[in-house]
Amino acid sequence: MHFNRGDKDNKFLLNLYKRLLYPRMVEEKMLKLLRQGRIGKWFSGIGQEAIAVGSTLAMHSNEYILPMHRNLGVFTSRNIPLKKLMAQWQGKITGFTKGRDRSFHFGTQDYKIIGMISHLGPQMALADGIALADLLANRQHATLVYTGEGATSEGDFHEALNVAAVWGLPVIFLIENNGYGLSTPKSEQFRCKNLVDKAIGYGIEGVQIDGNNVLEVYDTINQLANEIRKDPRPVLVECMTFRMRGHEEASGTKYVPQEMFDAWEKKDPLNNYEAYLVEQGILSPDSIIDIKIQVKRAIELEVEEAFNEEEPIADAALEENDMYFPYEQQVTLPVEASTEKRYLDAITDGLDLAMQKYPNLVLMGQDIADYGGAFKITDGFTTKYGKGRVRNTPICESAIVGAGLGLSINGFKAVVEMQFADFVTVGFNQIVNNLAKTHYRWGEKADVVVRMPTGAGSGAGPFHSQSNEAWFTKTPGLKIVYPAFPEDAKGLLLAAIEDPNPVLYFEHKYLYRSLIGSVPQGYYTTEIGKAVILAKGSKFSIITYGLGVHWALDYLKEYPECGATLIDLRTLQPWNKEAVKKAVKATGRVLILHEDTLTNGFGAELSAWIGEHCFSYLDAPVMRCASLDTAIPMSKILEDDFLAKARLAETIDKLLKY
Repeated sequence: MHFNRGDKDNKFLLNLYKRLLYPRMVEEKMLKLLRQGRIGKWFSGIGQEAIAVGSTLAMHSNEYILPMHRNLGVFTSRNIPLKKLMAQWQGKITGFTKGRDRSFHFGTQDYKIIGMISHLGPQMALADGIALADLLANRQHATLVYTGEGATSEGDFHEALNVAAVWGLPVIFLIENNGYGLSTPKSEQFRCKNLVDKAIGYGIEGVQIDGNNVLEVYDTINQLANEIRKDPRPVLVECMTFRMRGHEEASGTKYVPQEMFDAWEKKDPLNNYEAYLVEQGILSPDSIIDIKIQVKRAIELEVEEAFNEEEPIADAALEENDMYFPYEQQVTLPVEASTEKRYLDAITDGLDLAMQKYPNLVLMGQDIADYGGAFKITDGFTTKYGKGRVRNTPICESAIVGAGLGLSINGFKAVVEMQFADFVTVGFNQIVNNLAKTHYRWGEKADVVVRMPTGAGSGAGPFHSQSNEAWFTKTPGLKIVYPAFPEDAKGLLLAAIEDPNPVLYFEHKYLYRSLIGSVPQGYYTTEIGKAVILAKGSKFSIITYGLGVHWALDYLKEYPECGATLIDLRTLQPWNKEAVKKAVKATGRVLILHEDTLTNGFGAELSAWIGEHCFSYLDAPVMRCASLDTAIPMSKILEDDFLAKARLAETIDKLLKY
């Protein structure tokens, strides 16, 4: 292995050695503890330390790094105390996740490190968002994100690189090619000779280096980072290395030919660099022993101190509260006169006011810039706010939701538009596993709103008409709003953007141009989590939201003597339990109406809660009126029969006759 010291002095080279030695000795300690049964799992990076250490030291301390689970050297090179790391690995209350997640599945703003989730690829999109925030804030920063050779097969890899290339983002995408994805060799993962060749397809620079040569890693990343700070652009770096242990210790290494171990053992990054420093007269056999004794003593001390740290105390209320970033909404009441607006225009008005109020707010979505979006909601926004803040995106929902989280991590707000709510499936993982869980896992906000044009009524068929709110109402950490009127559409949107937690904002496409209502001018917010009573009666209650509200209102107009209380929930997570309870208590009969399919729709949760908490007030079973348990047909005749409205009158008759 050839080392080129360049202009580095002896002090730098010696410090680099200590940085390389430390994670190796920590790992050796962890393997002993694992054999002793004192820890339960370990993902070893032995043989790959040069990548983590060299690349981390090449970055500025105020720049973000997004590592994987085999990058202990990132954390130690950023000077995170081992005691703190050990507390994290052991699930102690003093760990970064308070015992809620394991390994390196955490982030820390103090050290500018954003850890991975187990799905491997999503952190690359976060890096895009972090880098975009730096660009918009005119900070000359670079962002470094790691992935493995196996994860380059994931769509998240493609989406993140493509977005970074199109937007010219200063991101270094670093592939640790250690030859195996768990037990699957690279020959069974891809056909290209070198992963770095993938850079050509994105029109970006690609560099392949020896990942076991710590000076080559440092010099390469240092040079690239310096370049892209001044000339923002993404770069793909492939670091060739080898994993000397199993994927994790329990999986073993029997699937790896012995000759590969023999060959790579000679390329050990620590041993080779140590021999080089001895040759240079910077280290001696005695100084090596002294350094290792000091390191071992420090490791032993911090490890044992971490074992003595407190365990978490189970507290259900605390756990539930920590799903969300602490925030108490201060409702802003309207003070200006009202005008008649379409539902669609109320949303436009809300976005416009939010863009004025929050200079750090970025809108992202397909065709939302000069074209104004599929429904023209952002028409004219690029003229007012520029293409930096109103951004057309490639067709890559996962990367854009992830970029939204990256923006939030780096001090911005984001509103992501799904062109249709149906398309959110492609970004599902980012929403339910990244946005929803980030605060619970490590205390960071996810200041992202996802706009969801939803619902049927326009004959758009199975892929443009679904009501999919129930996919998300069961996911802790998300807030779900669903306005039925133009006034609420504006007020709830502004409230959602104010809220530092992730909010899914469902807006019904059928109402865009068909519904006109009175909307206050100027800035105001509607309370998230508060239902509204639209009619009062004593015979039965209708609990609904979205287009169901208008079906119910149509029914009340046709049968004004029916004696119904009508509740528009407006928010599905959290939902207004007290308002529902009062309605049940007052009427004794309940109909739950929604556009979604019957089985496992949100009405099932409402029904179960009423049965459990309001049983003594009921004079009849809770009844649900929902759409058929089929996909949504395109034909108007079939769609009308599919929708819950077709069965509303007969369900009410059944309820009242009970």
